[in-house]
Amino acid sequence: MVEIRSNAASVVFEDVTKTYPGGTTPAVNDISLTIEAGKLVTLLGPSGCGKTTTLRMIAGLEMPSSGRILIGGKDVTRLPATDRDVSMVFQSYALFPHMTVLQNVSYGLGFSGYDKKETTSRAHAGLELVGLTGFESRLPSELSGGQQQRVAVARALVLEPQVLLFDEPLSNLDAKLRRHVREEIREIQTKLGLTVVYVTHDQEEALAVSDRIIVMNRAVIAQDGTPRELYDAPSNAFVADFIGEANIFDCEIVAVNKGQATVKLGSVELKMAARDFTPGPAKLAIRPSRVEIKTGGAANTIAGKLAKVTYVGSHLELLVEADIGNVFVLSPDVDASFEVGQAVGVGFPKGGPVLIKA
Repeated sequence: MVEIRSNAASVVFEDVTKTYPGGTTPAVNDISLTIEAGKLVTLLGPSGCGKTTTLRMIAGLEMPSSGRILIGGKDVTRLPATDRDVSMVFQSYALFPHMTVLQNVSYGLGFSGYDKKETTSRAHAGLELVGLTGFESRLPSELSGGQQQRVAVARALVLEPQVLLFDEPLSNLDAKLRRHVREEIREIQTKLGLTVVYVTHDQEEALAVSDRIIVMNRAVIAQDGTPRELYDAPSNAFVADFIGEANIFDCEIVAVNKGQATVKLGSVELKMAARDFTPGPAKLAIRPSRVEIKTGGAANTIAGKLAKVTYVGSHLELLVEADIGNVFVLSPDVDASFEVGQAVGVGFPKGGPVLIKA
């Protein structure tokens, strides 16, 4: 049997803008990005941010109004989808209901110059890769949602594209199945060294599968980085609140010395990376899981009162009313005897708070 190989290529956008006919606001506004060959990069953002339009411009389903797009160093800006070595897995799977699984996976190969024997061999190899050997004669209606998704992935993989595109691939699956299928997609991508561009609005999904995440907001790139960079060091309030939850507070930078900032937050003084900020008013982002709840008047904490205590199984969700505003806290101590109305202190461990742009 033949093996499915990777022809991974880089993707480059140079000052790309897309404005639809009759529109005044760009769907994508002057973005530049580079996706390295063999990496899985996710375009993440809310509905209408431009992520799907960006994906469709890579596929050749939309043409940019200005700028250049290169795949593998080749300018493909004006090439139609049929002339690009790109495959796309759609949100709806787009399987032919009257065709068997094998026929669905073979479909694109029939237009690629392979003879019948090679087409069948490649289709079997694709099904083996996604764990569907033995399902060749079934119709899509006889498969689960996760199995249908894997058929769509196999159909794309057998074409050995330079770039594999996923448009909200897990949105039709339940939560448990989403986790399982995203792990399969990541495993296949890593095994074959594929270049994958993945679109989702699900932050957890993006954090779980990506080498890099490009966060988009209002047609521009809000931040580009690794999952850990975006979670631990968001650059602005939008990213801080969109990638997981964040408490965002006004603060005052008292001093900056050798890259370290001294920051006044309510009644406490904190030390953290200055991130090119200078003394003056600023904003602070703090993840709920990185806030500590203290009792008994602990030092260097902000006094507050518990307004809500919610048990959700793996952790407690707490809401503290304090002078700096409401503080949302995730506590792993599910056996703690917290009660609504209880006086507590809110502490911020080193590495928790991050200075951000408004």
